[in-house]
Amino acid sequence: MGLFDKLKKTEEKETLKTHDLGGCIITKSLNEGTSRLKWIFREESVNLADNGWRALGDTDTEEYINTPGNNLVVDFDRLVEIEPAVLAIYDMPIGSDLEFRYDETGRYFIDNNTGKKIQ
Repeated sequence: MGLFDKLKKTEEKETLKTHDLGGCIITKSLNEGTSRLKWIFREESVNLADNGWRALGDTDTEEYINTPGNNLVVDFDRLVEIEPAVLAIYDMPIGSDLEFRYDETGRYFIDNNTGKKIQ
């Protein structure tokens, strides 16, 4: 495999990404797949690379969340890999506070500020 073949493969992988959505903070349990997305909220960004989204899993306790090693900074693309539905809420404003649900009617978010369903 030559250099140009390697570059082409890299470009192909890059086209699968959503690009430039910034970083977010998720729990280690979400990243490792030991919990499923349950809560997601958006805070003020701490820097230009941070999009402000924070995601928590369904098994995450307050003690777990408050342990610094259990929170990871990842590219938003990683959160999309874990739960693709987050793309639908990416543009929601700072202060958004959502609960993710999945049942026989589908996968959707509940806005904790209004109680409305977001699909």
